[in-house]
Amino acid sequence: MEVIIQPTPTAVASLAATLIAKAIQRKPNLVLGLATGGTPLVLYDELVRLNRTAGLDLSQLTTFNLDEYLGLPASHPASYRRFMQAHLFDRTNIDPRRTFIPDGMTPDIRRHCQEYENRIREAGGIDIQILGIGSDGHIGFNEPTSSLSSRTRDKVLTEQTRLDNARFFPSLDEVPRNCLTMGIGTILESRQCLLLAFGAHKAAAVAAAVEGPVTSMIPASALQLHADAKVYVDEPAAATLKLRDYYDYALRHSPALP
Repeated sequence: MEVIIQPTPTAVASLAATLIAKAIQRKPNLVLGLATGGTPLVLYDELVRLNRTAGLDLSQLTTFNLDEYLGLPASHPASYRRFMQAHLFDRTNIDPRRTFIPDGMTPDIRRHCQEYENRIREAGGIDIQILGIGSDGHIGFNEPTSSLSSRTRDKVLTEQTRLDNARFFPSLDEVPRNCLTMGIGTILESRQCLLLAFGAHKAAAVAAAVEGPVTSMIPASALQLHADAKVYVDEPAAATLKLRDYYDYALRHSPALP
């Protein structure tokens, strides 16, 4: 696991977007795993900028989102389909026919989740998976105690996650209690994982995921088992890392900037 600390979210986004852009240039039909929430917005803004002004062609990408709320139609203002359309898909030349998000209105959850797994496999697997981290250490909607080998499935959200996401809804009462999410096992099959975290409120979760034991109580700690995981954080999110000096030293002496 590589830890890359930058002064601001914008600086983090620039590095992560450069890595993704180079990967797309090498493989135009890249399969990209996407996350929602506040964290990836600066990254998506940078990818939009590269698409519009630097010639980064996204038209051959295939994308898979991590999760969606159960019971929300794609047209709902707080659905992750609407989120992705507003912040990335409608702002670039990504082919909408190649964008996949779990269906929160599926009548057959188990079948739909298996089909989602099959679709990822048929696409050749995810090349780069973008991740955020919850204040309780979750990735996707894999809440604490999630199996580290779990697959795409339905999940009950913790009250903390609902509170964290209430800002996207008119009230807490309207935040769904259930979701569909890629499993941790599904995420770990991605060829590369990029976890982004910003702000002091994520510092404890970042430290537990990077430097603590691998445990289902901190689902993001499973990334310690991944062969190519990079953790991009700003200064506040890095505040409680015990090996901060080493991460800075390693970054300065890396053969190439991440």
